[in-house]
Amino acid sequence: MSIVDLGKNLFEALRKITSRSSVDREGIKELCNDLTRAFLKADVNLKLALDIVKRVENRALNEEVPVGFTRREHIVKIVYEEIVKLLGGEKTFIPMPKPGCLTTMMLVGIQGSGKTTTAAKLARFYIQRGFKVGLICADTYRAGAYQQLMQLARDVGAQFYGDLESKDPIKIVEDGIRELSRRKVDLIIIDTAGRHKDEKSLMEEARLLYEKIKPDFVGLILDGTIGQQAAVQAEAFKKVCDVGFVVVTKLDGSSRGGGALSAVAATGAPISFIGLGEKVSELEEFDPARFTARLLGLGDIRGLIEKAREAEVEVSRRRASAILYGKFTLKDFYEQIEASRKLGPISKVLSLIPGLAYRIPEEELEEIEKNLDKWRAILQSMRKEELEDPRVINLSRIRRIARGAGVKESDVKELLKRYEDARKLLKAMRGRRVPISKFRGLGC
Repeated sequence: MSIVDLGKNLFEALRKITSRSSVDREGIKELCNDLTRAFLKADVNLKLALDIVKRVENRALNEEVPVGFTRREHIVKIVYEEIVKLLGGEKTFIPMPKPGCLTTMMLVGIQGSGKTTTAAKLARFYIQRGFKVGLICADTYRAGAYQQLMQLARDVGAQFYGDLESKDPIKIVEDGIRELSRRKVDLIIIDTAGRHKDEKSLMEEARLLYEKIKPDFVGLILDGTIGQQAAVQAEAFKKVCDVGFVVVTKLDGSSRGGGALSAVAATGAPISFIGLGEKVSELEEFDPARFTARLLGLGDIRGLIEKAREAEVEVSRRRASAILYGKFTLKDFYEQIEASRKLGPISKVLSLIPGLAYRIPEEELEEIEKNLDKWRAILQSMRKEELEDPRVINLSRIRRIARGAGVKESDVKELLKRYEDARKLLKAMRGRRVPISKFRGLGC
């Protein structure tokens, strides 16, 4: 079961209890049964699952409801708090470069865990926070590792060092640190060869590299699809080197993501980041509280603000004022579509908004995504004067635009209708005359 499916099942379990006319022992028992099924389907360890459900049941039956809470709200709070504990508690740890001196970070993990891509994601993360980052390719086994990391370094704006002639990872790293230090980088991320806990020679190589380099941080990269086996991998690598933080990857479509997250948290290794996709932008700081809130459909406004800031979605005060006075052109419409695409897929954006996650059917989300792509193509096929003054668009222009965008004429007309609805709505909002229900059906 994927993380999304786990979230939906937990959301549904809470929806059932909160929709009851009264919360009694029977309702709490049913909630606990639903929670148990959701955790076990997500590959959470049986003992962990039973422990958390038992705590939820005991607290729901015996705790006094705090002032200002209803009994239903208190139960949601209990479930939230217990899942946060399951995922490592309120504390978070993000390794940061030391001010004024070179910081080294060594990445380890089994082959195929997404280590090289994660190295680039981490480089991007720190570059966006003002640090100059260098990447070293110390993988002398996998064909293409050098080229892949070099290209990713270019993509994210990081310095790169590697040596195709050498087969000695320790020498490569030592030379790389000297070279990148000369280039005045703040942080060096070392991408090592993938290895398995049962490959004794490779694990020994990781130990020797760790002892020789003495990195400031060791990051363990774990594939989220391995489920409860993540704990075994984490324990094995902790014996070889001092693992300071963990990155769990492939949580976008993971079949056993819940198992991996809970298993790693149970080892005591701090999960600092999670990988949510293949793109270098799809890395997220792991905050158990925020992650749990999104999982339960409670939203994450702080995360949404950070996403918008990262995507640089801005509208000038002057432009915003013009839009609210009805001076909303197709060019503005196009710019807002482009801005929304920077934030990521609609489903991920909605998961950050309280009350919206899991409420919109997947087929509707897919339709919205298709419409945005189609509208983007239509707007790109328009001329400057058409974008700035849609009133000039007549039937012959609609035919030309449709041909250019590879869509039907009815699609162009539908876009123009949606644009006109949005323009009128924005203008009417100036006088606060529009009920929120009017937003439904605009399709974006």
